[in-house]
Amino acid sequence: MQSGKEREFKMTKEISTLKNNIEYIYRKNDNTPRMALCLNLSINNAEKTTGIYSLVARLLLQGTEKYNSEQLANEFEKYAIDFSSDLFPNYLRFKFVCLNEDFSKAIELMDEVIKNSTFEEFEKEKGKIIGEITAELDSPRAIALDAYGKTMFENHYYGNTLTKTLECIDSITKEDVIEAYNQILNDSRKSLAIVGSLNKEEILPQIEQTIGTLPASQNNNFNIEKPELTAKKEVENIRADLNQSHIIKGWMVPTYGEEDYPALILLNIILGACGLSSRLFQELRDKKGLAYVVRSSYETFKLAGNFMIYIATEPKNIEVSLNGFNEEIEKIKTIPVSEEELNNAKNNFIGKCAFIEETNLQQACSYAKHGVLGLGFTFYNDVKEQVKKVTSEQILKCAQKCFSDKYVISIIKP
Repeated sequence: MQSGKEREFKMTKEISTLKNNIEYIYRKNDNTPRMALCLNLSINNAEKTTGIYSLVARLLLQGTEKYNSEQLANEFEKYAIDFSSDLFPNYLRFKFVCLNEDFSKAIELMDEVIKNSTFEEFEKEKGKIIGEITAELDSPRAIALDAYGKTMFENHYYGNTLTKTLECIDSITKEDVIEAYNQILNDSRKSLAIVGSLNKEEILPQIEQTIGTLPASQNNNFNIEKPELTAKKEVENIRADLNQSHIIKGWMVPTYGEEDYPALILLNIILGACGLSSRLFQELRDKKGLAYVVRSSYETFKLAGNFMIYIATEPKNIEVSLNGFNEEIEKIKTIPVSEEELNNAKNNFIGKCAFIEETNLQQACSYAKHGVLGLGFTFYNDVKEQVKKVTSEQILKCAQKCFSDKYVISIIKP
C-alpha cells in the first residue's frame, strides 16, 4: 500500500523516460505563465586540461550552424527566452524559462545550441575568461578560497581552481573543447525536468523530437575517483596591500545521500550558516569582537562534501580566531545541542527549502540536479523528512566523526 506522500507525489508530478533513455520529470503547476525546462548532462571524466569545461559552457552560446552569436542572442531576446548553459563540477546544465506560448521556439533554439554549436569564437572567449579570472583574483577572499580548494582536493578534478585555469588555458585548443563536449554529449547520464502549466500531451512530442533524439543517456560511465584528505595541510599567502586577514578552515566530509548528510545540513546552520543567531557569529563577532565577517558553509559534490569555516579579521587576531574555531568545534563535538537550537535549525532549513522552490525554474533545476547525480527526483523531499528526524545525539556523533585532525587551513594576510 502506498503512503500518502507517495500518492500525493504521483498526483502532481509524473516521472517517465524518453525513447533515448533520458529519465524526465514533468510537474504541472497550474496558472503559471512561464514554462521552465532544465536538462543536465553528467561529467563522467576529469578534464584533460583545466579550463576546457569552462570554455565548453561559454562557447555553447557563441554561435551555431544556423545563427552566429549575435543572431542567437537576438532570437532569445525577441522571444524573451532566458536561456543559459552552465558548468558545475559534476554536470553541464542547459536551462530556459519562456512564456507558455513560446515553448516551441525555446525548445527549437535549445536543440540548435546542443546539436549544432560551432565554437567559432574560441579565442575571444578564452581572452574573456582570462580577464574575468584575473579580476576575480584581485579579491583576497577569492585567493584564500582558491588556495583552499586547490589544497583540499590536491591532484583531483575538484581542485581545478581559478589559478589552475589561468596556468593551463593558453595550452587549450579549439579541438580540445570540441572533443570534450562530444564526450560529454555521447557518454553522459542525462536528466530532464519540465515545470509549468502546459499540458504534458502538448509539449512531449516536441521534447521527443529534440531532446529525445540526443545520444542515449548512459548510467555506468563515471570515471572520476573519490578524493581523499589524508593529513592536515596549511597554505599561506602574503599580500602587501591588505589591511585584514582571511582565514578558512575546512574538512572533507560526507556528501549527498550519505548517512550523515541530514545532520551536516543542521550542523552548518547551527555553526555559521544562519547569520546573527549562529554560534560562530555570536561567539566570535558579538562576544569577542574578532570578525568583520564569520560564517560556515557546506559544499557538496557527487563524490565528497566540504565543510568550512571562514572569517575576515584583523591580522593580529589570526591565532585568536583559529583558537575560536577550535573552541566552537570542540563544543559541538562534546556537548549535545539543545532541543530548542535543534528545532530552530530544522525550521531554518525548511524555510529555506520553501524559498528556493518558489519558481518553476528553481523546481526544474532542483529535480534535474538530483536526477543527474543519481539521487532520484524525490531526493529533496526525502531529505526534508530526514532532517526533521535528526536527533541531538546524531548531531554529536556526526561532529565527532567529521571534525577530525585531517583538515585544511588557508590564510591570506598582509
